[in-house]
Amino acid sequence: MTITAESLRHRPLIFVLRALATGEVSSQALTTAFLEAIARDAALNAWTWVDQEGALEAARQSDARRASGAPLGRLDGVPLAIKDNIDVAGMPTTVGLPGRRGRRAENDAHIVSRLRGAGAVLLGKTNLDEATLGTVGRNAHYGDVGNPFLPGRVSGGSSAGSAAAVAAGHAVAALGSDTLGSVRIPAAFCGVIGFKPGFGELSCRGMAPSLRRLDCPGILARQVQDIAPLLQTMAGYDAADPRSRRRRVALALPDWDPSCLRVGVLADAAAAGAEPAVASAFQSAVQRASGLFGQAGAIHFDLNELEVVATRRAALLMMEAELLAAHEPDLGGASEQVLTMLAFAQKKSASDYARADLRLDQHVVRVRQMFERFDVLILPVAPLLPPATDAPEPSTLADFTALASLAGCPALSLPLEQGTGLQLVGLPGSDLRLLELGTVLAAVIEAEGQPG
Repeated sequence: MTITAESLRHRPLIFVLRALATGEVSSQALTTAFLEAIARDAALNAWTWVDQEGALEAARQSDARRASGAPLGRLDGVPLAIKDNIDVAGMPTTVGLPGRRGRRAENDAHIVSRLRGAGAVLLGKTNLDEATLGTVGRNAHYGDVGNPFLPGRVSGGSSAGSAAAVAAGHAVAALGSDTLGSVRIPAAFCGVIGFKPGFGELSCRGMAPSLRRLDCPGILARQVQDIAPLLQTMAGYDAADPRSRRRRVALALPDWDPSCLRVGVLADAAAAGAEPAVASAFQSAVQRASGLFGQAGAIHFDLNELEVVATRRAALLMMEAELLAAHEPDLGGASEQVLTMLAFAQKKSASDYARADLRLDQHVVRVRQMFERFDVLILPVAPLLPPATDAPEPSTLADFTALASLAGCPALSLPLEQGTGLQLVGLPGSDLRLLELGTVLAAVIEAEGQPG
């Protein structure tokens, strides 16, 4: 098969890295192919800003470095997309709000500077739910984000544009942000991989806050194997981020023996709120992967004992209060829906916020206690199939993803049929182990699902 820039638009990062390293494709050709695809698919509304000139110049510089035998790193020349709540110097950071339109960032976010330092080509900024307050990819100011994987269905949110861009072949991979599920939900709905690292593993400096206690940059890609090179490039202690983790040891190596794993599987997805199609897809995936669960097999856990739904509502109050504090000067022209949600926080007291914060602490302890029995938890990504584009936004889409977010755990979303997803959750520090398990699990599920 002849390698061309166009043929690489839908290939995983590993293929792109090889093609760039061997000279089979140039970064300029690859970047041009992505930019042309973005222009063709403008109706998808996946992007709020495309830096055509800047991306092509970065690609030219990358090609010159590779020609001289001095690439900056593994990612040199790789075109990436950045969610529009993460600063990229010279580009606007709108956070989906009309009041921030055209306001350009002076500096790169910490994680963006790490990517740029490794030679990545930054194509532009991707669309998102207004103020990150959404799970379906709707934005009254920049347009709703279409779903290239399931046309007629919502793309998920709030990292809607990043998921759609990867699914549509607009970038090799994309950065999003995940506070209560904003990377994993659109990843499942758009049929791509989504990863939320453990809290504090990636710096949030230069990322507009939604709820700093929970905020995590996240990664959307085509294969689980694509995640680790991006994660390891961006990871590292940032003294300017008060929540950045200084590690005395590296992330735990991917040394889990699947046959010895204690796997906790959601006991009854339907009883936990999953609609029949989601519960069926989840059970089918678990059955196909059952050979990985070792002698003990899958051990069921009950989501109710974690009180996730009630704790998610407490976190939403905190998120509304923090968004109001962070973005109040920029709320001119914001939608009535967003203003109503933020006004709710104004009606609450400081003691209400403190009680919500205490509830999150209690959730952390409950999850730690659960992980005394398990090494990994497996549950669906979202309880519902992707809603139709004209359907009301459900209030329950983050009920399953909130488990990991509220406890600061790493979580991986693997796509299943009909826009459903399988979610793996591990203890903080197990990010690389979780990715290794996800690679094996994805391969087994795919192989077992093949006819004959």
